[in-house]
Amino acid sequence: ILIIIKTVSLCIETIALAVWLTANITAGHLLIHLIRGATIALINISPTTALITFIILILLTILEFGMALIQAYIFALLVSLCLHDNT
Repeated sequence: ILIIIKTVSLCIETIALAVWLTANITAGHLLIHLIRGATIALINISPTTALITFIILILLTILEFGMALIQAYIFALLVSLCLHDNT
């Protein structure tokens, strides 16, 4: 029964890491998509506001790129720790 518990534990840990990474990636992309849509909608209404949202979009894209690098590092570190603990 201990083998079954350990196997289920490994599967759940792997699924949790995958869900965590997917949620982080999806949240960032969704926010960028929404701000991009707002920028496009504001071009005809208020060019000044559209410019401000475009600058925010650029800054958010830079932030998202940095977060992607950090998430990739953390994900690789957690996977290597999980593999080291379970081999």
